[in-house]
Amino acid sequence: MRSINFAWLGQIACTACMILSTGIAQAEPQHGIAMYGSPALPQDFVSLPYANPDAPKGGRIILGEVGSFDSLNPHILKGRAPWQWRYLGYEGLMGRNWDEPFSLYGLLAESIDVGPNRQWVEFTLRPEAKFWDGSPVTVEDVMWSYETLGTKGHPKYLGAWQKVAKMEQTGARKIRFTFNTEDRELALIIGMRPILKKAQYEGKDFAASSLEAPIGTAPYVVDDLEQGRYLVLKRNPDYWGKDLPFRRGTHNFDEIRMEFFTDANVRFEAFKAGEIDVMREGNAGKWATLYDFPAMRSGEVVKSEIPHQRPTGLKGLVMNTRNPIFADWRVRQAMILAFNYEFISQTVNGHAAPRIKSYFDNSVLAMEPGPAKGRVADLLAPFADQLPPDTIEGYTLPVSDGSERNRKNIRKAMALLAEAGWDVENGVMQNSAGQPFAFEIVLKQGASEVRTIVDLYVESLKRLGMQPTVTVIDKAQYKERTNAYDFGMAFYSRGASLSPGNEQMLYWGGDGVTRPGTRNWMGMDSPAAEAMINRMLNTTDQKGFRAAAHALDRILAAGRYVIPIWAGGPSRIAHKSFLHYPAEHLPMYGDWIGFLPDVWWYEER
Repeated sequence: MRSINFAWLGQIACTACMILSTGIAQAEPQHGIAMYGSPALPQDFVSLPYANPDAPKGGRIILGEVGSFDSLNPHILKGRAPWQWRYLGYEGLMGRNWDEPFSLYGLLAESIDVGPNRQWVEFTLRPEAKFWDGSPVTVEDVMWSYETLGTKGHPKYLGAWQKVAKMEQTGARKIRFTFNTEDRELALIIGMRPILKKAQYEGKDFAASSLEAPIGTAPYVVDDLEQGRYLVLKRNPDYWGKDLPFRRGTHNFDEIRMEFFTDANVRFEAFKAGEIDVMREGNAGKWATLYDFPAMRSGEVVKSEIPHQRPTGLKGLVMNTRNPIFADWRVRQAMILAFNYEFISQTVNGHAAPRIKSYFDNSVLAMEPGPAKGRVADLLAPFADQLPPDTIEGYTLPVSDGSERNRKNIRKAMALLAEAGWDVENGVMQNSAGQPFAFEIVLKQGASEVRTIVDLYVESLKRLGMQPTVTVIDKAQYKERTNAYDFGMAFYSRGASLSPGNEQMLYWGGDGVTRPGTRNWMGMDSPAAEAMINRMLNTTDQKGFRAAAHALDRILAAGRYVIPIWAGGPSRIAHKSFLHYPAEHLPMYGDWIGFLPDVWWYEER
């Protein structure tokens, strides 16, 4: 992460005050914007730093996905759209540089302007911006897209839209958004909304799932598909933005084919047989032992490890506190104690990866061990009487002796359960009303590694007298049930960035307790967490931002909502040898959005 020269920022602030005092209320429109300070790339940048501007165009890449799809509209709650399609088929006014924590550069917009305190943001559209059918992108299309996504789209779009007081056309190619709340990130968030063609949806229900190929502005269009089986995208040779510096060296394949498999093991066998070109391996043990097959030995397939500087994110079993069984933190801590991590990790992946310790682990945003200090302690102090135990003192995950019985931690778990009103009678864990400790663990079909983890865990729970039921369902049912929070426990995976912001309310905000479709699967309702998120959104310096992130991390970890497993470490990608990427400059975010297949290319050598 780039350091900030605070003396320099102070000079800029003074200059801004002088300008405002003379009646000039704004600076000149810029080619980009950063959350703090200025964007790293100058106006005349040649390409994104992790793209090869001389990469050859052509060839095909075949990707393998576990699951299915029944929609090509990734912007609504209904249906299942291939996740890559959101990024390959649509564009926003601005685009991310994944080599900076949070900076945007003009894409459909040629420039961006903001008010003195970012109380408004204004974009100027590029005159050459076009949909793939050749029609121009208009201010009317932009305004319709924002209003439609904000009122009929996926709940993730609702939060930012509710903070827009006014949307107006301010010129032939200009659009301005004025906000009704202080939130420095809004100017960036608004710039990333996908832009849709208004005319395509006239007389149609936007919220209805559909396989109709959308008319987008991005480099790829739908060429062929079979519902749930495969999706073929082709590069549009007339793509309007192919000469933009932001796009130079990106989207190099003529064709991207996505094959869908019902099971991860079946997908791996297809990769070994040469039916798909790329395999991401999340299990370090398998990476070390299973990739010894003829194509690998001949050099037809090679292995690449892609490091990154982003947080690990969170991966594990989430407990739904809407279920009365999991409402008590003591019960959740007992469930964590009963999860014999050391034994399970050794069994499943040879203990080859470290455990995830917090929500922003492996980054500068992660909470520091021990008691809260300085700014972090000051931020948490007003909420001390409502915080989960160990938030301020410091929460750490339990460690077992690695044996299968896990006796020490089981004794601690039993004691906590007894405090919470649960005791074992005739071999059954039950409360004072005689209700058994019974709940459902919902898993997605095809997640074989997760199933192994859960099966080992269930054996431990049964020895406690609990009655867990494991239900494996297909992707459509899984999405429907998790959107409705219809589960006791489920497998939870959330990526994390170096620039957490408004989306954190969607993850942890109290509205998600009852509003369907948010990522608040655990059902947490914490005014302290929301206060830390608001502080992250409105602080003007990196130190303040990090302190708020550290405080939020403490609240989340001490809430004991998720039983975390192991961190992924560097991305492990096995791929055909004719696929290449710019290894000399990897993005800060590593193998993330915007990397594969975006900056890879096809070249026989």
